[in-house]
Amino acid sequence: MSNSQYQTYEPYGAAYDPHSAETLAYGVQTAPTPPMPVAYDDTVPVAYDDTVPVAYDDTVPVVYEGAVPVAYEDTYRPAYDLPGAPAPAAAPEPAPRAGASRRAARRRKMRGAERADSTMRRLLPQALVVAFLAGGTTAFVAKDKAIELNVDGKPRTLHTFADDVTELLAEEGVDVGAHDVVAPAPGTALSSGDEIAVHYGRPLRLTIDGQRREVWTTAHTVEGALKQFGVRAEGAYLSAARSQRIGREGLALDVRTERAVTVMADGRSRTVRTNAATVREVIEEAGITLRGQDTTSVAPGSFPRDGQTVTVLRITGTKEVREETIPFRVERREDASLFKGTEVVEQAGREGVRQVTYSLRTVNGVRQKPRRIRTEVVREPRAQVVKVGTKPLPTSVQGADGLNWQGLAACESGGRPSAVDPSGTYGGLYQFDTRTWQSLGGSGRPQDAPAAEQTFRAKKLYVRRGASPWPHCGRRLHG
Repeated sequence: MSNSQYQTYEPYGAAYDPHSAETLAYGVQTAPTPPMPVAYDDTVPVAYDDTVPVAYDDTVPVVYEGAVPVAYEDTYRPAYDLPGAPAPAAAPEPAPRAGASRRAARRRKMRGAERADSTMRRLLPQALVVAFLAGGTTAFVAKDKAIELNVDGKPRTLHTFADDVTELLAEEGVDVGAHDVVAPAPGTALSSGDEIAVHYGRPLRLTIDGQRREVWTTAHTVEGALKQFGVRAEGAYLSAARSQRIGREGLALDVRTERAVTVMADGRSRTVRTNAATVREVIEEAGITLRGQDTTSVAPGSFPRDGQTVTVLRITGTKEVREETIPFRVERREDASLFKGTEVVEQAGREGVRQVTYSLRTVNGVRQKPRRIRTEVVREPRAQVVKVGTKPLPTSVQGADGLNWQGLAACESGGRPSAVDPSGTYGGLYQFDTRTWQSLGGSGRPQDAPAAEQTFRAKKLYVRRGASPWPHCGRRLHG
C-alpha cells in the first residue's frame, strides 16, 4: 500500500550547524526551531555551566554526548511501520487538494510557534541567573587590586581589597617606624597597578673630618648613604668599603675628605692634597722630617683643615740652671708688755734658695725668651716673727715734762725718729745707743720705736743723768 496518502514532515527550522555561534555560545543543541529574534547584550560576559540539567520538552528528542552536541534523528514513525502492525489496506490514491495543503502548512507554522515559545520560556530564567552571576562577579573583580609591594628592596606582587596604603601595610604586617620612608605616603588611596615602596631607616654613626654626628639613612650600602647625605667621597678615606651593606642595626663610618694643606718649612712652601688624620701625617706626606726638638705651628696630633697653613719650627737650644732666692714671710704677734706703736723682731727672717732650670732656644734662627721648665727648692725660707706692742704709752715723767724735747731732737737727729749716726752705734730722735735704750725698758733698737716712746725714754734718762747724755745739744732743753 502506498504511503502517499500520509503527509510528510520536513525538519523544523534550519539545518543543524555544530560550528554556529549559537551552538558555541550555549554549549547544547536543541531541536531546530524557526528563527526567533532574540536581543543579546554581548557587552556582558555570560558564563554557562553545562553541568546543570535542564528540563526539555521530551516531545522533541535530543541526543547528547557529554557537552558535545550530536546530530539528532527524527523518531517519528507511522503506525503501520511499527513492528508487528498489519499492513493497511490499499486505497485509491486521492487527488491532491489545494485546501488541505494550506491547512497543513498552517498547522506546521502553529506548531513551530508553540515550540519557539516553549523554548523561550525555558531559556529566559537561565539567562537571568547567568546575568545576575555575571554582574556580581564583575563587582567582585572590580574591588580586587593588583599591587607591587617593595619592602626594603624585596619586591612582590599581591592582590588586595585594601583602600589605602596604611590599610595595605597593616594587612601585610609591615611595621613602619619614625625613621622609615613609605612612598607613596601612608593614607594614599590605592588603585590597581600601584607600586608601594617601604624603606627601613638605619642608624649611621658618621664622623666626617673629625665632626661626629648620628644620622638615619634608608640606603642599603655605604656608597648609597654617602650619596644620600651629599658627602664628597672622591679621594676620601673611608673606614668601610663603599659596597659594604648597612644592616638594620646600623654602622659606624669614619670619612676623611680630601683637603689642600700648605706646609712651610726651611724657607719653602709645599701644598699637598691629603686625607690624613693628623698634621704629623701631612708633614710626612710633604716629605719633611722633624728632628730633635722640631715641631709645628699647630699641634702635630691635631686634625688638618682644608686650606690650612702649617709652619715647621726648627728648634735648637740648651738648658740653664739658675739659683734664686725665696722671700720669707713676716709673722706679726701682739705683745701686751710693749707700748703701742712698738714693734720688736723676735725672730729674724731668712730667705730660701731654689734652683730653676730654663730652656734657652732659638726657633728658625730667632732667639726666644727663656722658658722655665723645672724648679727645685734647695732651702726653705724662715719666717720673721715681729712682736707688736698693745700697752698704752705714758706721756708724762715727773721732773722732765716742761723741757724743750723738740729742740733737743732737732739738734741730735734733725727731728727724724729713724735716724742713725754714720757709725751705726746711735739711733733715733735722741741718738740712743742700744744698751742705754734697753736699760730704760725699750725693746730692740731705738730707731725702730715710735717717736712718742723715744721721747718718753729720753725723759726717763734725763731724770737719771740730767743733760749729760747729750753733751753738745743738751743745752737746748732749756732754751
